[in-house]
Amino acid sequence: MRRGIAATALVASLALAATACGGDGDSGDKADGPVTLTWWDTSNATNEAPTYQALVKEFEAANKDIKVKYVNVPFDQAQNKFDTAAGSKGAPDVLRSEVGWTPAFAKKGFFLPLDGTEALAEQDKFQPSLIEQAKFEGKTYGVPFTTDTLALVYNKDLFEEAGVEAPKTWDDLRKAAATIKEKTGVDGYWGSTQAYYAQSFLHGEGTDTVDAEAKKLTVTSAEAKKGYETWLSLFEGKGLHKADTTADAYAHIQDAFVNGEVASIIQGPWEITNFYKGSAFKEKENLGIATVPAGSSGQAGAPTGGHNLAVYAGSDEAHQKAALKFVNFMTSAKAQETIALKNSTLPTRDDAYTAQVKADPGIAGYQGVLPAAQPRPALPEYSSLWGPLDEELPKIAGGKESLDEGLKSAETAMAKLVPDFGK
Repeated sequence: MRRGIAATALVASLALAATACGGDGDSGDKADGPVTLTWWDTSNATNEAPTYQALVKEFEAANKDIKVKYVNVPFDQAQNKFDTAAGSKGAPDVLRSEVGWTPAFAKKGFFLPLDGTEALAEQDKFQPSLIEQAKFEGKTYGVPFTTDTLALVYNKDLFEEAGVEAPKTWDDLRKAAATIKEKTGVDGYWGSTQAYYAQSFLHGEGTDTVDAEAKKLTVTSAEAKKGYETWLSLFEGKGLHKADTTADAYAHIQDAFVNGEVASIIQGPWEITNFYKGSAFKEKENLGIATVPAGSSGQAGAPTGGHNLAVYAGSDEAHQKAALKFVNFMTSAKAQETIALKNSTLPTRDDAYTAQVKADPGIAGYQGVLPAAQPRPALPEYSSLWGPLDEELPKIAGGKESLDEGLKSAETAMAKLVPDFGK
């Protein structure tokens, strides 16, 4: 059985972890049999998981001494589930860790430092900014697996019919939406009330929810308020769809876009395969992808997202050694090319962007907007700061509280997550 790790004790070396047994609970390993790894994958169980399962079989065929127990864990449950498992017992040997989780779990001592290991044998092949996002206090705790950012995705046919081009600024978007509505009868834009999607509006004003270096919360600053004012203004006006504050808002927005009922939305590359399933994008070339519009600062850019593969520090030596080999295989150029071709997700290493991969208009389009993506601050608690905003932004957009009231409430909740930060 697994043992847990106290947050204060970083089990960094393979030797120190030799008392633990790998696997999710009882590994079932026999003394003379193969090592059985457990991998928690947090990808879409329908669209993405089959590709990963096929790669697992390929890995096992090439490594007869290693078996991989594949477990698909719903993304919205995985962070808390791993946190609980790693703090007691039953954590997996390998986790598909969202980039925001990686430094947070590293801080708790749950992840193994990977510098100098087989997992990062080809570190120079990965995009440097993505390696930086996998670090905590100078050490690397994850290998970049997939990357993403948000973009303005649009229906080229509807834009052409209305005689408008992809907007460069939010003001351009507002004008384009009105024209599209007038010319086609379809709403030009439908925004989200989720904090992650609203983040681009802050970047457009040259700010963020927090200044990590100054250790200061900035969510109620003048710049942040201006960004949220722009976000809020795009729920009302000709061709602008009203805010959906229901639990199914994400699905409503996505379905409307893929079926040609709205001309543009802000979305990430994880939905590329679903775009192509919609009636509006049976011809893949009809999918337009542009950098999110810029704010008054002239800056455009969405947050950088994605996932790393991380190794549990509480596994024993044999399981960690096998896990490092598995991570190296899954993040190789060949594996990433396969994943991109099957799942339409973005590779994290340049040599995986082969001609065949870039032939997918969705991947090519998102690759084009990646340079404008904004890296996340080096703050383990950063991603958790969106939680309070996810509570308040729907209330603001639904008219249940003012922008000032909502941002102030969010700031109060954030202060509890980073108690050493000022306001």
